[in-house]
Amino acid sequence: MLIIVGIVLVIVCTCLSFIWGDFNINKIGLLIHVAEIVAIFGITLGAVLIATPAHVLKETVVKIMAVLTGKTIGKNHYFELIGALYELFQTGRKSGLLALEEHVSAPTQSSVFRKYPTLLSSPERLAFIVDSLKPLVDGRIKPDQLEAVIDVDIETKTREVDHAAHVLNFAGDSLPGIGIVAAVMGIINTMAIIDQGTEAVASHMAAALSGTMLGVFAAYGFANPLASSIRALNDGYIQYLRCTKIAVVAFAKGMAPLTAAELARRSLDHSVQPSAEALETALRGGAATK
Repeated sequence: MLIIVGIVLVIVCTCLSFIWGDFNINKIGLLIHVAEIVAIFGITLGAVLIATPAHVLKETVVKIMAVLTGKTIGKNHYFELIGALYELFQTGRKSGLLALEEHVSAPTQSSVFRKYPTLLSSPERLAFIVDSLKPLVDGRIKPDQLEAVIDVDIETKTREVDHAAHVLNFAGDSLPGIGIVAAVMGIINTMAIIDQGTEAVASHMAAALSGTMLGVFAAYGFANPLASSIRALNDGYIQYLRCTKIAVVAFAKGMAPLTAAELARRSLDHSVQPSAEALETALRGGAATK
């Protein structure tokens, strides 16, 4: 929601500042020239297509929609994450690690995971939880080796999720320069009609200058701020993975389920960190949701 408010503020304040002298709303039309818009955004889109693989373009669109709709990882997600892990740890401690096999082999059918809708609604996060537990359940690696394995996975995902932000930063860096290209083309057109009088020349010059303005405006008003929002979204996702790692590694090293859950809780930023009392009450009551 804040992002939508920010976008509206950028547009409204820009328009208001432009018409401030006489409040002539018709002046807004001076900023809008189809040729300049086609040149700036068409060339920028072409440059992005040249520079970006198809799967990254798709991920960029998904990330833009996520930040616009406010799909961030909040406190409730961590309640459910820690609650699910706690239940799995309790099962593993009471019945042995092999008892977790049914949960990691078919997570969408798991009696534990099905209690927590935020986990099932995110296949990527659910897969990370399962992949973190599988080596422990299968006995393929020792508990003291598990942390290094999960760290490699997190490092890879950290690198992957930043691609969308890089795309928007690339677009943001390109837009001012492409705005200048559009302006130069406008000036060339202006020189071609210089014999038509002052009014025609002024009109073409205004259109040319609007291209430079539009390129800078789009870069610093939208592209780069959206890249920053995506990075904040990515930080939340990586924090979620690290919280999972801390809990799983702690349990693998022999800590009690409640202690592993508390370590995971303490790793979180305060803005999304459940209180110790609320989490412990939820865990002991078998309903770690909020």
